Parts: sequence; structure tokens; C-alpha cells
Amino acid sequence: MSEILSGQPGQRRLFLGNEAIVRGALEAGVALVSTYPGTPASEIGDRSYEISRRIPLYFEYSVNEKAALEVAAGAAATGWRTLCAMKHVGLNVAADALMTLAYVGTKGGMVIVSADDPSLFSSQNEQDNRFYARLAGLPMLEPATPQEAKDMTLAGFALSEELGLPVMLRTTTRVNHTRGPVNLGELAPRPGPGRFVKDPFRLVMVPAVARQAHVRLLEAQARAQALAETSPFNYTVGDGPWGVVASGVSKNYVADALRDLGLNEKVTVLNLGFTHPLPEDLIAEFLGRVERVLVVEELEPYLEEAVKAMAQVRGLNVPIHGKGPNLFSRLYEYPPGLVREVMARYFEVPYQPPVAKQPEQVLGRPLPDRPPNLCPGCPHRAMYYAVKIALKDIGVEGIFPTDIGCYTLGLLPPLSVADYLICMGSSISTAAGISRATGQKVVAFIGDSTFFHAGLPGLANAVHNRHDFLLVILDNGTTAMTGSQPHPGVSMTPRGYEGVHVPIHRVVKALGVEQLWKVHPLKYKESLAAAKEAVSASGVRVLISQAPCHLYETRITGKKRQARFQVTGECGECRHCLDYFGCPAMYVKPDSGVSQMLIDPDICTGCAFCVQWCECIRPVGKGEKRQD
Repeated sequence: MSEILSGQPGQRRLFLGNEAIVRGALEAGVALVSTYPGTPASEIGDRSYEISRRIPLYFEYSVNEKAALEVAAGAAATGWRTLCAMKHVGLNVAADALMTLAYVGTKGGMVIVSADDPSLFSSQNEQDNRFYARLAGLPMLEPATPQEAKDMTLAGFALSEELGLPVMLRTTTRVNHTRGPVNLGELAPRPGPGRFVKDPFRLVMVPAVARQAHVRLLEAQARAQALAETSPFNYTVGDGPWGVVASGVSKNYVADALRDLGLNEKVTVLNLGFTHPLPEDLIAEFLGRVERVLVVEELEPYLEEAVKAMAQVRGLNVPIHGKGPNLFSRLYEYPPGLVREVMARYFEVPYQPPVAKQPEQVLGRPLPDRPPNLCPGCPHRAMYYAVKIALKDIGVEGIFPTDIGCYTLGLLPPLSVADYLICMGSSISTAAGISRATGQKVVAFIGDSTFFHAGLPGLANAVHNRHDFLLVILDNGTTAMTGSQPHPGVSMTPRGYEGVHVPIHRVVKALGVEQLWKVHPLKYKESLAAAKEAVSASGVRVLISQAPCHLYETRITGKKRQARFQVTGECGECRHCLDYFGCPAMYVKPDSGVSQMLIDPDICTGCAFCVQWCECIRPVGKGEKRQD
């Protein structure tokens, strides 16, 4: 964090792409940053929060992306420069505000970071958010490196104020999480209070006002296109007869491929960083210089289709390809090797890909499978176990709609408590639909942060329409999956955080839920009894499973549990612990000649949950040597 604030103009720092975005915003004089945490954009918020404790920068973890966008828009309407960051699916949540904000416009510069996730490293879909810029009619910049991420953020604020529109900065995981050298500029002073000037017949989007606002938006788009023609982020490299068009991180892969294939003298590259609106004259001039064109872009054929359309309008008969058989796929990230292979094939130059060594060739054995798993000591695992045993004891099969968060890992055996998932907050409303259509026993799961993000409307709807399901709110006291950021329901907060605690049980009651249980999931008898009662009831009912994330609690308090448990010799190898609970600390001793259950002391957190239901697990006495 200090690295982002320190340094003199002209010096260089190694920054993540996300950190470079924060630095660019600070150099632009940003006054407010808002976000809902989501990978790959999370570090933008985390670094901004840390910085806000040292300088007069307002920062907030908003309850969801729509709220974050609206907070930033309101502040920009007063003349402040604001930045709003989110992952790609978060822009779906904010889209309602985004579409009309393009009509309303901004007074102060406003940059909206949309971090896309090709290859779905931490996401439920692989959507290409470049189309949001086209849909909303907003200018869009796409960096390829941390340096460009800083430069484009800085330029985005100026562009926003020149056009009176928010500017979209579209990144991808590989840019957000790449660390590279960044040249520092001057940090701008923070502004004083903004001032809102009333102008309702320009800022209040009733139909008569919106009709005129749409006219202004189209005029601003025309000005933006003229700026794109001369933007330093759009430029050509080389003077060869073959053409390549690239944007974002693909620009880096193309540069490497040209060097590796020895094609620098044969190829002209059109690098595009200001990608909406596109520079039509620049593209037409490029097309007039080359014999054929390959478009290199991850995900959808956004540039390819636009370049083909421009060629047709200008009467340029140039072969243009990008996606297709033996070319690029619409799926996933592009490894640099893939770019080399496709370019060599397209331009018909010899290339022999290097033979990649497999792990067994290097290590002498294949790598072991390491599926994603809930952490040892995770309270969610304990609650899942209690619900599963409750259903088993009463002889009922449960259907489990689930939600977005680390608890989604309950999908995997032996827990297997995830049957349906769409998006943030969907567990509640899909549970209502499944229950209504089938009459089956439905138990939905949602995390505490997700509940505040998108669960409240669904729960109110379920109560109002008299649905029948159990909602388990897994409250571990933080937004765990994205880095332990706070949310309205958090009572244990990072030092210096001033957010007001909103108790979840009060919110649930206020939404009309009359059947409510609250348990500590690591207290097995308590959680099992509550789960049985709640599962057996009817109507909309809520069970709040409340215990802190072990990793978060350790980070905040500095206290660690003592891992002092072992399996005794009385163990009959029933494998119940493995087949129903599946704590990562529990395992069968390998290569022992006999089956022997053990608890790994290096992994066990000492949560003591297993001791409560297995008589063959006991604490290790003080001074006693472990049997394993």
C-alpha cells in the first residue's frame, strides 16, 4: 500500500494491474472509490481502503455493485472524480443504473472498472463486457499491461470530463493480476467538498428529459469517435503486408509471437486500446495497407465483427478472420503458445511447437488431484454436516439451491449440498420455484455478504407469496471468498473500519419471517436439533448459522486454536468422518498395510466439532504423545 502512495514522478514501481489502476486514479485526483469485492477486481477496493485511512480519500465497500455505481455517480454529479470497480458479472447487477447514467452523464470524471474473467478462474460465466460499452454508448479503454492500466485510468478521468460521460475501463484477469513496472506521475491533491447544482430538466430522466438526453449521448459518441482516431492508445506497429488487429492482453501475446516466428518485418499490427467507439478512419487506413488480417482477441468476436463491417462499408475487399475452425476460439484465455500456433497457421509460416513436459516426466509421478475444498475448521462444513444428518435421520432427501461464495464448495463430495446455482442471491428465489413446482423438501444456502448483496428482495418475495423452504444463512462474519472484506452484517471488522453493524436476524424478522433459528454451527447438538426442527417445519423459515471464518478470525484477533485431537485405537474404520464430513485434516494413513484413520496436526485447527459426534476421536492430554 505504501508503494502506491510513495515515489517521485519518473520513478518506477512494480505494481499489480489493479494497483496500477489505483495509482492512476490517485494521480488523477480521485476523491471517491466504491466497490463490491469480486475477483479479479478485489485488490482495487482493498488498496483503496488502506489508502483511505492515510489520505482524505472517501472509500466504501458498497452492499452491491448497483449501489456502488450509484454512490459514485452521485458524487461525480457534484464535480468529484470517482472510480467504481467490480468484476464482470457485477456489471450485470449495476446495468440498470449504467444504462440511464449514460443519459444523465457526469460532471466530475468517472471511471467504471469492469474486470472480465476469461477461463472462469473465479466466476460463474465468461461474458464479454465490451458489449456493455456498446450497449450503453460509453467510451471504453482496454489496457494490456500495468503501465497501460495506470495511464488509461488517468486518461479516463480526463476523457470522462471532456465528454460528460462515465468511461469504462475494461480489464481481464491476466491484466489485473500481472505485476509489472509502472512509471510514476505526480499525485494530485484531493479536492474539497463538491457542489450539486440543480438542473432537473437535464438530470431527472422522465421520458421528456430522456429523449433529449439520448440526443446528447449520440452527439458525445461522435466526439468520442473523433478522439479515438488520434488517441495514443490506438496505433500501428510495423509496415508489413500482413495485418494483425489486437486489443488488451492479446497485444502482448502478438508481440511475443511476431518475435518468436520472425515475422516483425512481414506484419503490420494495429494495437487498439480505445475500443469504443472504434477509430474507423484509422482502421480503414490500416486495412488499405495489408493483404489479409487476423484479429486476435479473447472471448467474443467484438473487434472482428466491427472491422469486417467497416471493411464492407468502405468497399475494402480484404480477407479478415479471427474466430473459427483452426483459428481462435470464443472460449477461455489464450495461452501465448496458442497465439503463435494460430498466427503461424494463418500466415502459412513454418512453426514447430515445443513439446511441453508433463509433471510425471519432471517428477517421475503425476501430480495428485487437489480439488478446491472448504478450509479445515470452516463453520460452513459443520452446518452442512448437521443439515445432512438431520435430513438422513428424518428420512428425507433434500434439494439444495446454493449461492455465490466460498460455501459453494459444498458442491463436492462428501458434502454434496449444492444442486442449483445461477447468480448472487438466486438461491432464495430458485428455492421458491423448485419447492412450488415439486413439493420436495428444499433447503437453500446463502452467505452473509451475498444475503445483503442480493438476498433481501428474494426473501421478501418468498414471504409475500407464501413459499415453502428452509433458508440457511451461512454467516461467517466476512466476505470470505474475495479476501475478507466487510459488509453490513459484520460485527468483527478490520481496525479503523467505521461501518455500522446491521444484525442479520433483525433484517430477517423485519422481512416478515416468523420462524427463525440462530445457532453456532460448531456446537453440534445445538445445530443438529435446530436443523431437524427447521427442516421439518413448513413455510418460509430461516436458520442462521453464525460463527466466524477461522482464517478471518485469526487475522483479526491474532489467536489460533490448538490442534490437539487424535483418532483412538478403538476406531472401527466406519469411514463416517470421510463419507459424511470430509474435513481435510482427516485421512487414511497411506502405505501402512492396514487401514488407519489419522488427523493431520499440521492441518487441524482444533475446532473440536468432530469430537462431538465420534467417540473414537479425543483430545490429546497435556504432555501426552500423539499416537500417530
